[in-house]
Amino acid sequence: MRVVGRGGERVKAVAYVTEETDRRPETPAEAEGTTGLFTALGKMLKLLRERAGLTQKEFGQAVGYGPDAISAMERGVRVTRPELLEKADELLDAGGLLKQAIPEVREAMKKARTRHPEWYRSYAGLEAEAVELHFYANQGVPGLLQTEDYARAVFGQRRPFLSEDTIEKRVADRLSRQQVFDRWPPPAVSYVLEEVMLDRPIGGQAVFKDQLLNLLRVGSMRNVEIQVMPTRREEHPNLDSAFNLLSPKRYGQVAYTEAQGFPRLITDPEEVRKIADRYGIMRALALNPMESRALIKKKLGEL
Repeated sequence: MRVVGRGGERVKAVAYVTEETDRRPETPAEAEGTTGLFTALGKMLKLLRERAGLTQKEFGQAVGYGPDAISAMERGVRVTRPELLEKADELLDAGGLLKQAIPEVREAMKKARTRHPEWYRSYAGLEAEAVELHFYANQGVPGLLQTEDYARAVFGQRRPFLSEDTIEKRVADRLSRQQVFDRWPPPAVSYVLEEVMLDRPIGGQAVFKDQLLNLLRVGSMRNVEIQVMPTRREEHPNLDSAFNLLSPKRYGQVAYTEAQGFPRLITDPEEVRKIADRYGIMRALALNPMESRALIKKKLGEL
């Protein structure tokens, strides 16, 4: 199935999702044959971190990453960026060992592709290169903001049940998408989140507490704005499904929606304009980023 984008360009639409067509996703390293590099770096990072007596959380705080990101790097799921290797080499007293790998990492990053199942790659490819990303979510925390444990709880609750292997693959896919925050120059990212998701402790209290802390962490990035839509607002222009708005380099702005397992990539300019208009109104009605941050902290204190 194909849809026509701006200027007559064709963008391959996302196929319907079924368990039968859910194939094992490639990692960026697998796609270009550099699996060993990131696996080896992950093992070295873990060994050096443990030798230094640091937890993943402590190490992450020192180098500016969350514990889930560190976990993903140590497992070779997420690219270990040159900036982190620079900091880690000194912090972990690696004696230049990690710095020596930086040229190879830079080369691998140029080749890396987005890792996702075939049905998702049209959207994922656009997301990975977008210069602007805007998200509206009304049920659960969006994928790019999820911690590893929260993501695992989300997929673990799916009906019909997913196999353990499928859950782990999808969690890894979700974490790999979060590399979009590591890009330079960084994309402009904004979120409008319904307040209800700040009250839904998916995964249990401990998992949800870490998830709220992650919202605060990501929301503090210079290129990210998180706004909360209060439940008691009397006006709302979008009592419909969640959606994403992307501005890729190669195309005009596109929208993505997914309802009951049926994803849809929208490139028709008029349809995208309508969704963007609703998003703009929601941002005006939602709490501003500072007020939203205060509300998240309040919810966190109530756990």
